Amino acid sequence: MALVVLLLPGFALAAAKDDATRERIRLDTGWRFHPRDPAGAMGLDYDVRPDITRSADGKDADARPDEAAKVDSRGERVLKPWILPTANPLIRDPAKRHARPAGNPGGEVSFVQPTFDDSAWQRVTLPHDWAIAGPFLKDGPYGGMGRLRTWGPAWYRRTLDIPASDKGRSVFLDVDGAMSYATVWLNGELVGGWPYGYNGWRVDLTPHIVPGGKNQLAIRLDNPPESARWYPGAGLYRDVWLVKTDPVHVAHWGTRLTTPQVSADRATIALEVSVDNDSANAADVSVSTQVFALDEEGRKRGDAVARIDGGRARIDAKSSATLAASTALARPRLWGPPPTQQPNRYVAVTTLTREGRVVDRVETPFGIRSIRFDANEGLLANGERIVIRGVNNHHDLGALGAAFNVRAAQRQLEILRDMGANAIRMAHNPPAPELLELTDRMGLLVVDEVFDSWERKKTPLDFHLVFPDWHEPDLRAMLRRDRNHPSIVLWSVGNEVGEQYTGDEGAAIAKRLHDIVREEDPTRPTINAMNWAKPDMPLPGVLDVIGLNYQGEGIRQDAEFEGTERIRTPPQYDAFHASFPDKAIVGTETASALSSRGVYLFPVTKQNSAPVRDGRGGDSTSRQVSAYELHAVDFGSSADKVFASLDRHPFVSGEFVWTGFDYLGEPTPYYDSRSSYSGIVDLAGFPKDRYYLYQSRWRPEVPMVHVLPHWTWPGREGEATPVHVFTSGDEAELFVNGVSQGRKKKAPFEYRLRWDDVVYAPGELRVQAYRDGKPWASQVVRTATAAAKLEASADRRVIAADGRDLSFITVRVLDAAGRPAPTANTRIRFSVEGPGEIVATDNGDPTDMTAFPSHERDAFNGLALVIVRAVAGRSGAVTVHAEADALQPARVELTTQEHP
Repeated sequence: MALVVLLLPGFALAAAKDDATRERIRLDTGWRFHPRDPAGAMGLDYDVRPDITRSADGKDADARPDEAAKVDSRGERVLKPWILPTANPLIRDPAKRHARPAGNPGGEVSFVQPTFDDSAWQRVTLPHDWAIAGPFLKDGPYGGMGRLRTWGPAWYRRTLDIPASDKGRSVFLDVDGAMSYATVWLNGELVGGWPYGYNGWRVDLTPHIVPGGKNQLAIRLDNPPESARWYPGAGLYRDVWLVKTDPVHVAHWGTRLTTPQVSADRATIALEVSVDNDSANAADVSVSTQVFALDEEGRKRGDAVARIDGGRARIDAKSSATLAASTALARPRLWGPPPTQQPNRYVAVTTLTREGRVVDRVETPFGIRSIRFDANEGLLANGERIVIRGVNNHHDLGALGAAFNVRAAQRQLEILRDMGANAIRMAHNPPAPELLELTDRMGLLVVDEVFDSWERKKTPLDFHLVFPDWHEPDLRAMLRRDRNHPSIVLWSVGNEVGEQYTGDEGAAIAKRLHDIVREEDPTRPTINAMNWAKPDMPLPGVLDVIGLNYQGEGIRQDAEFEGTERIRTPPQYDAFHASFPDKAIVGTETASALSSRGVYLFPVTKQNSAPVRDGRGGDSTSRQVSAYELHAVDFGSSADKVFASLDRHPFVSGEFVWTGFDYLGEPTPYYDSRSSYSGIVDLAGFPKDRYYLYQSRWRPEVPMVHVLPHWTWPGREGEATPVHVFTSGDEAELFVNGVSQGRKKKAPFEYRLRWDDVVYAPGELRVQAYRDGKPWASQVVRTATAAAKLEASADRRVIAADGRDLSFITVRVLDAAGRPAPTANTRIRFSVEGPGEIVATDNGDPTDMTAFPSHERDAFNGLALVIVRAVAGRSGAVTVHAEADALQPARVELTTQEHP
């Protein structure tokens, strides 16, 4: 399967007008924000919403989705007819496009008027998640959405300075993500909008612009309650751009590069360029493209390595055309996943000329690689079998919320990469475009996913409300925006959708989505993550690759689940492989194991996988789950059980663990908490013990050993305290205070070593791991005394003074000898000197209801986090202080630079 790449608008050049007229301006500053509608405002809703008769909060995550409630908006004053035309460029059939009605709804509302005084509104910088500051909602049915209020109308206003010289140009507003039901007015006139909160979209400002004057932009959002199963965030939480072009220009997401033939010796590069002519006259145009190699930092390296003459065309007024051409590249530098391959990239620089004058130029980074899924070998990247070692991640960035930040996302990916992960599934929505730039650069494989629901609902006001009108433009938007990215290997059109239960009707919807993908990108396979559909049902046969959520290991197979009304399924890998012998299988969600970092509950189960119950891995009073890493959600499995299942079914392409990081919302099994328990890494970015279990499997070449639990147990003297060891070795010997507890070797399908009868005595745990009979790795854990001091360390001590770059500072509580105090929950106070500011604090405790912006935070089992940002435009030294009563304080020195 050959790579397809397409223009990513984030890489369009802002060039001088005598070269290329495209300008792309990030609108991050100058915004004012207000969280409510003006008094008496009417008619601002996108559509009529069904009444919420029962909260969906806390229902089982694998509960069967319900049929949509019927609503009738006829005769109601709603904005839907004026918003729908925004989707027209992404609707293939002209007969299905929408005509805009006459009128200007909302134009009378004070907030959209240029003369309205918004000086009392809050100043904000984008990306902005207005909900993350809290406070947390401690009471009520709000756990699923993170116990943070994300719903209700919210307004953003900003003045656009449009010089007189822009008269005659096309001017667009590109929004990378707005949560949700966005409506845009300019100078009091309704321009358009977009309901889905996770997609990027464009509105044409040209008819409403006043060149040579100030132009007032107003954006209203109206995220519904009960609209998500996790924290959706709120606001203009991704970047917003002002794009100015010549009336004749490369279309939005309008460059498509494919490499239909790829080998180590030669690659064919085929180019399609879509050109829009917004002018009143026909235009004669030509296209040419140069291809350059990129270095690891994304900079062009040397001269062009290939050129493509894209040809010429005459484009009628108010029309579009696509020009196609191809070339060959000798000895291409292929893109592939490390460590056995390298993520080499190129950039295509496309120049559009009209009657001899350059009118547009865009840059499209891409990679050359072949991807193929085989039913027996799994994923083949450039001919090499790559076992997928992936995780699912939701879009929030912990204490930063949904507001996208490149450094925060990069930190997450680096932590996962160090564990051995090589793939990410974007659960369950299109990500920020910058995240895909990171996965391209780091060589991580991606499943790009568009929907969590289709026509049947999981929560009363989720995407099912707009699916009938918007599934085509939303799916095409994701595909056109993202298809240039070499990291993407699968398009996922849905997750655990209710249409698994509706037979041929559901399969028909899947077929429609599959066909849209084929029209936009025939080079990558489609997948749909299924937790219910079986091999004899119609839905699995429609998509190219079989995606199974938890079904591979079996769902609720323990005897205690007999008679349950919930899903109960025997292991399905063999059944699907037999029914679809020509289709690859991927574990799109596996495990969903649960734990709280540093919390160890007794007794410890003898099973290798068990559900969470009080006295069996869980404590509903403290709302914590044992970190022995043996417990999972009822429909899930421990990592150990998943590993065994995959090893018994080597034809499976690999797995995506649920989840890489804890995330806000969906705090199964304790919905009074703020965040999930399923992460391999906690919400603050601190690895749980499970991290090292995955590392021992996914990085077998790295000498490592990890022992748990900690060894500070006052009051447990003389009691059995099981000790477990994760290692990339094949055997290990455990010592307690120098006395051997025995040497053990991993048995087949065994992934940890257990000493369940160890009797606790203060002192020292030491483990020596072996591989092939030779010493491999060792670790020592010692009993701590009383907490005595703090220690602070930064992940990066030099950061950019751009108002966006971050330093993540870990604070550890230690005893007088410098040993970690593993149960310390000390209150820590943070402060900053110099040109820096505290953005948020956290500790990874899913029960902590302290607001994230707080400068005080309890340590959770000896750890806390403070996130510091440099003040934009101010270089200098920054000192971050951490203090606690009766403990020696700590500090860390940072440097902020304009160009680090």
